[in-house]
Amino acid sequence: MTHTGTSDAALPAQDAAPTGHIAAQDAHARHAPWPHTRLDVPALRTAGHRSHPIRQFVLKTRSRCNLACTYCYVYELADQSWRGQPAVMAPATAHLAAQRIAEHAAAHDLPRVDLVLHGGEPLLTAPAQLAGPVEAVRAAVAEAAPRTRVTATVQTNGTLLTRGRLAALAAAGIRVGVSLDGGLPAHNARRVDHTGRPGFGAAARGLRLLARHPDSYAGVLCVIDLAQDPVETYESLLAFAPPSLGLLLPLANWSSPPAGHRPGATPYADWLLAVFERWWHDGVRRTRIRIFEEIIALLLGLPAATETLGLAPAATAVIETDGSIEQADSLKSAYEGAAATGATLATHSFDQILDHPGFAARQLGRDALAAGCRACELVEVCGGGHYPHRYRAGEGFRQPSVYCADLQVLIRHIAAALKQAASTATAAHPPAVAS
Repeated sequence: MTHTGTSDAALPAQDAAPTGHIAAQDAHARHAPWPHTRLDVPALRTAGHRSHPIRQFVLKTRSRCNLACTYCYVYELADQSWRGQPAVMAPATAHLAAQRIAEHAAAHDLPRVDLVLHGGEPLLTAPAQLAGPVEAVRAAVAEAAPRTRVTATVQTNGTLLTRGRLAALAAAGIRVGVSLDGGLPAHNARRVDHTGRPGFGAAARGLRLLARHPDSYAGVLCVIDLAQDPVETYESLLAFAPPSLGLLLPLANWSSPPAGHRPGATPYADWLLAVFERWWHDGVRRTRIRIFEEIIALLLGLPAATETLGLAPAATAVIETDGSIEQADSLKSAYEGAAATGATLATHSFDQILDHPGFAARQLGRDALAAGCRACELVEVCGGGHYPHRYRAGEGFRQPSVYCADLQVLIRHIAAALKQAASTATAAHPPAVAS
């Protein structure tokens, strides 16, 4: 028996096969047989594999952006579904999202849910309306699940950050994360507006303003560009005083490989390790770098809050401006409809979409991986790599990461550095021996 979508029991009784659901099934069956036609979710549940609740909800409050970054996974890669989305999430949709999130939090007695306002560019919203979706969720959760804490961030390109917007976000307890490709204009040549003009100047002004409000500052996300010097990129970003840096591998896969990908080469590990050496040996820790801290935590057997490494179950759902519920939107880099579930806020609860094969697969840990990954000594740390990086057209998501070689080099190097640090610390402070 195969399972190709949300179970029939999870579909609304009055519409057992809605059009969106069928379209999503068809796309998944063509492009990604695993997991969409080969993972038997009912059999998994019968065998005792339980689902894990969603803990992070990405609210696509805007489906359009004031920039046209040439590598953007939302607008420039395989999935073009943004074209059919409303430009703005309506208040009624935000209210329904709040009710569904509160319902889910109450059902699972969640200690915390994390909201991310996303886009497009969420700061296209007027300052007075920015916090509306977050306030709706907080009100609904306070009523249905009063023990659940709600945190909120907004992910922005930074160009529209103003004192007024920052004040509105701070008043609502919404922290700000900014996407930037480095701290110099040359690093951001791909971040342009719709007329081709650079967006760096406005983003830099926004970041300098944000740096004066450290309580509101979540950090900076930066996609790795092999054409840029890694240490220069890192040190230039430090000028904006980010509390954390997310150095992101480009969204690529086996059918659309990353720049520089060839047998025997590890250009992304080389780039990251140049940054790691500067960061690791710096006398003062000037920022957190997520990928390095996550690898260190996993090497030490500690949990790491990431979907890009390790074997922890994925726990993120995306709500589009029209109220459709999707998987992580990074999947849009794979194929048209890759993130779709066919579910909507009006027809499905979040518990129901956990039985969608895409969600179920990302909660299986080691069992979702290719045979070579399951046997690898680094699997507890690597976790097979980021799910979208495993995609191969016509096969799906059960390959090693297209960055497998890079990840192996990176993890082994950090493990050696950690071992050396422990050895040095032990030599400097040998354990006392009882007489």
